[in-house]
Amino acid sequence: MLVHIALAVAVSYAALVLLLFLMQSRLLYYPQIGRDVTTTPRALGLGFDDVWLDAGDGVRLHGWFVDHPRSKGAVLILHGNAGSIALRLDWLRMFHDLGYATLMIDYRGYGRSSGAPTEQGTYDDARLAWEYLTESRGFSAHDIVLLGESLGGAVAAQLAARESPRALIVHSAFTSVPDVAAQVYRFVPVRWISRFDYDTRAYLGQVRAPVLIAHSPHDEIVPFSHGRALYAAAHEPKALLELAGGHNDGFIFRRREWVATLVQFLERAADHTSPSRSAT
Repeated sequence: MLVHIALAVAVSYAALVLLLFLMQSRLLYYPQIGRDVTTTPRALGLGFDDVWLDAGDGVRLHGWFVDHPRSKGAVLILHGNAGSIALRLDWLRMFHDLGYATLMIDYRGYGRSSGAPTEQGTYDDARLAWEYLTESRGFSAHDIVLLGESLGGAVAAQLAARESPRALIVHSAFTSVPDVAAQVYRFVPVRWISRFDYDTRAYLGQVRAPVLIAHSPHDEIVPFSHGRALYAAAHEPKALLELAGGHNDGFIFRRREWVATLVQFLERAADHTSPSRSAT
């Protein structure tokens, strides 16, 4: 009898592990959230250009470019694993008010972009957006600030490790997918079965640009310990901005003092990466 019970438990556990292995993409990517939202930057009084980028294999990426007549630089925003750019207009308003042009794109499979999301695909999409800013819009690498939100933190860090941006902002991000999954599925060998890495911590170790880590101690999805670990992994110059609120409402633009900290960081980063400073 006990043997039959043990066998049934083992089979059930194996089935659970197999299900998690096969369902990883659905557990990680949520492009369907907010897909019916059709608002644009015009709702905030911002002029914008619809941007379409050819990612190859029939995949086209959609994004918005919001210019600024006296821009201090450009910000490339790489969002998290759920929802589209239509849910993130507040970022555009904040950076426009701070004097920056902004590009925000939807990864393949998100929003109006075609295709289906993959880890390598998100990295490729970010690089394509970078090339749009540098080649089509004429910004130099030292003009560009990268901002990655949640999963986008890993995407932005991977791009910053390969390029030389003015600065990198990692907002509410995890150290890696296996790390955060191991905290959620404690009784499953997720490090063995994970097909995704998104190793933000490893990428940060290769980034030489100034880094701002923004995270809330009250983040219920990605614990604050991840933010502390990412801060420890980053090279100087770096800063840690402690937010408040949950994962989906503790954004920098929600409080003036957080925005003021961001402004100070960006000013120091501009000085740090200026051509005259780099040449000395």
